Amino acid sequence: MHRLIPLILAGLLAAAPAAQKKNRTSPLGYTDTPVLPEQKWKVHDIDRPHPPLVTPGTPAGQPPSDAVVLFDGQDLSKWTALGKGPNRGKPVAPGWKIEKGYMECAGGTGDLISKEKFGDAQYHVEWAAPSVIDGTSQWRGNSGVLIMSRYEMQVLDSWNNPTYADGQAGSIYGQWPPLVNPARKPGEWQTFDIAFEAPKFESGRLTKPAFVTLFYNGVLVHHHKEITGRMAHRAVGTYAPHEPEEPLMLQDHDTAVRYRNIWVRRLKGYDQP
Repeated sequence: MHRLIPLILAGLLAAAPAAQKKNRTSPLGYTDTPVLPEQKWKVHDIDRPHPPLVTPGTPAGQPPSDAVVLFDGQDLSKWTALGKGPNRGKPVAPGWKIEKGYMECAGGTGDLISKEKFGDAQYHVEWAAPSVIDGTSQWRGNSGVLIMSRYEMQVLDSWNNPTYADGQAGSIYGQWPPLVNPARKPGEWQTFDIAFEAPKFESGRLTKPAFVTLFYNGVLVHHHKEITGRMAHRAVGTYAPHEPEEPLMLQDHDTAVRYRNIWVRRLKGYDQP
């Protein structure tokens, strides 16, 4: 009898992996579960479409496979330049120069707007203020990433540079300061990763404000923050009706700043009813 015990135990142990493997199988979905609130799909619905495959960029920060690349370091073919002074708002020859994989605004050359338009979208923008400090407060590497050409995420050299809180780098300009200041030193590359929900209008009336989430150098500085209106200086920004998709704008604020690796992903539900 004692001799049988090791044999029985060996048999049980040999069968265990097969049993565990069998228990790990799972159905691919269900048809007998309840319908999710405000959706047409059931819980774990076997018929629900799967998200499309997207290949992430390598290394991190490079555009994924479904991104619209607005600037890859080569040229300004995806942009239109707008004049300043008497030519303000009119298309002009681009004054931003291209070198070593980045584009640089020397100041006074005019804003850039993308030829392509976007609504709800994810934005990736890398920028750098000059390594040589010239000026104080709002005159140090000042620019702006204006989503839909209206809603500004402030670009500024905020390394040891006192200024008003809602005007420092990473602020929703004139509205909300960033939660923290994760600025790198002048001359170092900084990164904005932005998730933007466009405002909605019906019959010329605002029905839903814009919202923004912003990671600045990988640090969350705005979490689904409501935007109160268009960018404004020394005034409260308000909304005015516009198209569901509008261009991205890079601001020329008469100071030097550099940009590189700019891409956008449109955010559309793939399985919405």
